[in-house]
Amino acid sequence: MRLPRLLVLIIGLMTTFALVAAACGNDDDDGGAAPDSAGQTDSGGDSVGSSSSDSGSGGDSGGSISGSVTISGSSTVEPISVRVAELFEEVEPDVQVTVDGPGTGDGFKLFCEGETDISDASRPIKDSEAADCAESGIEFVELRVGIDGIAVMTGEGNPVGCVSFNDIYGLVGPESTGFGSWSDAGSLGLTTSNLPDAELDIYGPGEESGTFDSFIEIVLEDIADERGQDATTRPDYNANADDNVIIQGIQSSDTSFGWVGFAFAAHASGVKLLDVDGGDGCVGANADTIASGEYPVSRSLYIYVNKAKAAANPALVAYVDYYMSDDGLGTAVSDVGYVNLTDDAKGATRANWAGR
Repeated sequence: MRLPRLLVLIIGLMTTFALVAAACGNDDDDGGAAPDSAGQTDSGGDSVGSSSSDSGSGGDSGGSISGSVTISGSSTVEPISVRVAELFEEVEPDVQVTVDGPGTGDGFKLFCEGETDISDASRPIKDSEAADCAESGIEFVELRVGIDGIAVMTGEGNPVGCVSFNDIYGLVGPESTGFGSWSDAGSLGLTTSNLPDAELDIYGPGEESGTFDSFIEIVLEDIADERGQDATTRPDYNANADDNVIIQGIQSSDTSFGWVGFAFAAHASGVKLLDVDGGDGCVGANADTIASGEYPVSRSLYIYVNKAKAAANPALVAYVDYYMSDDGLGTAVSDVGYVNLTDDAKGATRANWAGR
């Protein structure tokens, strides 16, 4: 009876050793990646880096990142950033991107206070705004993402087909305060056009808008300087930060006058896009004339990225990486009606981001 008990003991010990050995073998097969403090392995972080080097196609990090990205600024650039976020969600569904469009100026205020990760802008940052950022210790990288024209519009029933920069100054410049008719612009002695004696209802962006700043810089500033006037618009018009509200105002009157970004105006009904003469004849706004610079009221669009926030937030880096891809600088920009940068300009933008 003693021998069988000894055999049973030996068999039991051999079974135990076999189970322990098997368990150790399974541990070795996990790939040797040590979990970090969040329970993720080192390999989980590498997928962020793989998207950073991609400048030609959409990111391929495959949903391995989570976090949030906060964007504010230009209502003109807002649709691009929203479209990039929609496409990016297909790649990184666990990253939440929030985009708001109160205007370029208001966006920079938030950005330079450290409240946002990215600031959308329809003009370059002003020296005073850059100084505010520097005072707050915020460093940024400027990234040009597309081109837009500023559409000059009126109501469908207006016989006017083209306006010169001088005409526009006479209608909405700083010396036209109180003018209630299109023909009043002639009293400044600038216009050569036969502007009608018709009611003038003006709708346009307010001072918080990058479109407001660009319009003044491109159309009004040189004329105002020559005449010893402040480079601004008349104060007595219907100003709004929402381009859609501006278009609705222009639609409300056959002899209205207004301006918004081309992408908002291109497919709007009930409005008439005016040709503009910037000194070389009347040119209509379309994708080709804006891209070539032939249309005189065109401008570049930008995003500004907080460098420190990018260094600390893989989700932000992944989003901007995707923005720099063909899906972002190509598909997203054209999807919302803006004009793509040239290949050389895209390369320069990507180089700025890579060299941050």
